[in-house]
Order: sequence, then C-alpha cells, then structure tokens
Amino acid sequence: QVVLVESGGGSVQAGDSLKLSCVVSGGTFSRWAMGWFRQAPGAEREFVAGVGRIDGSEYYANFAKGRYTISRDNAKDTLYLQMNNLKPDDTAVYYCAAQRISNYGSEPDYKYWGQGTQVTVSS
Repeated sequence: QVVLVESGGGSVQAGDSLKLSCVVSGGTFSRWAMGWFRQAPGAEREFVAGVGRIDGSEYYANFAKGRYTISRDNAKDTLYLQMNNLKPDDTAVYYCAAQRISNYGSEPDYKYWGQGTQVTVSS
C-alpha cells in the first residue's frame, strides 16, 4: 500500500512563501510520476503541477507558472511544492498524488492521494 503524507501548510499573509512536502512510503518512489492538486472552498479540485519520475521534467497549470516550483528528491521519497508570492486566491487544501503514467493534468489517472494540507492566505 502506497501512502502519501503532506505537510507544510499553514496560515500566511499575501506575498509570503510556503514549501509543501509530501513523503511517499510503501512503494518505489522513483517509479511514480507525481502531482500536486488543490481544492478551494466550494470549488472542484484542480491541477497545480506535475513532475516526471527520473528526469524531473516539470508541468504547471497556468496560474502556477512563475510562482510555484515542483521538485522531487528520489533519495528521500519526497515531493515538494515551493509557493512564492502567495495570494488569497491560493487558499485551498493542497494534495499530492501519484500515478504510473505521465498524464499530469488528469485527476482520474492518479492512483494514490494524500490527505491534504491546508493553505490559508490572508490579505
């Protein structure tokens, strides 16, 4: 059983930064393409960013480009999301997820999900 555990969320002011982490256990981390999603109150869950298994190729939703950076450390079985210049609209629960293929923006293709970590940005 593959288990994903996010951490690093919190309450911050607009313009601040946060770095989310997602530790993966129960499998071979480097075999999984990884992604971050978020769900704001009253909204559907949406894709944020994805990263390839080995080469670390990165993919971003338009709103994330230039402010967010996804990365992974295969030696530590950990996925990261660096978020800079946070805005109130970034308030959401952030989830990490793992998939076998590389269809990063497709939520149904992700097989395993974390429980989420809350990010709240106040103006």
